[in-house]
Amino acid sequence: MVRLSVNINKVATLRNARGGNIPDVVRAAVDCEHFGAQGITVHPRPDERHIRYQDVLDLRPVVSTEFNIEGYPSRKFLDLVSKVKPEQVTLVPDPPNALTSNAGWNTIRHRDFLTEVIAELKAYGIRTSIFIETDPELIERAADVKTDRVELYTEPYAAMFPSDHKAAVTPFAQAAEVAHAAGLGVNAGHDLSLENLRYFVENVPHLLEVSIGHALISDALYFGLQNTIQLYLRCLDGGRKKW
Repeated sequence: MVRLSVNINKVATLRNARGGNIPDVVRAAVDCEHFGAQGITVHPRPDERHIRYQDVLDLRPVVSTEFNIEGYPSRKFLDLVSKVKPEQVTLVPDPPNALTSNAGWNTIRHRDFLTEVIAELKAYGIRTSIFIETDPELIERAADVKTDRVELYTEPYAAMFPSDHKAAVTPFAQAAEVAHAAGLGVNAGHDLSLENLRYFVENVPHLLEVSIGHALISDALYFGLQNTIQLYLRCLDGGRKKW
C-alpha cells in the first residue's frame, strides 16, 4: 500500500493566527498517527509562518511512524535536521518568500549543490528525496546526485484533472517509470485530494508515498480528522490493487 504522510503545516498556521498553543501541533501529529497516518510531514520555512523550528524539535520524540522534513537546504535547515535525524528529508527549491512550493529542482544546474547536500544528509543516516517535475532528463540526472527518492510535484496534475484525467496523469506515470528505471524511489505531493488521489494511485506505478496537507486538513474541518484520514487511506488502498 502507498504510504500516507500527513503534512501538518496548516495546523501550525491556524495556531499561529491566534497565538498560544491551540491547536496543539504535537497533539495533532500524535492523533494523525493514531488515526492511521503512516508518516508526518513538516516544512519549516525561514520566517516560521507555520511550522516553527522548535516544533520540529518537539515533534521528534513523539513521531513513531516516519518523520519527513521538507525544506530548502540552507545551513540553518541542515543544522536542524542533523539534530533531529528524521527518517526522510525532502529537498525543495523554495526561495525564502515562497507562499508554497511551486517548482522542482533542476538537477543539471544544481547537480554539485545537491550532491554535496545529499552526501551530508546520508552521513547522518537520513533517507533523501528531492522535489522534482516530470521532465525525464531531470529525473534521470537525479540519480547522479545520489538521492534515494524523488517526490513528483503534482500541482499540474491536480490543475488538469477536472478537465482531462488521462492527459493529467500520463506525464506522471511516465516520470515514475523513468525514476524506477534509474533506481529511484517515487513519492508524490502537492494538491492531491480526495477528488484526484485514487486515480493518481491507480495510474502511477512504483509509488511509495504521498504527502498531503492542505486538502486533508481542510477536509477535516467537515469530516473530522479521524474520518478524513480513513477516507484518504481508502483512496490509497483502492488504487494499489491495479499494481
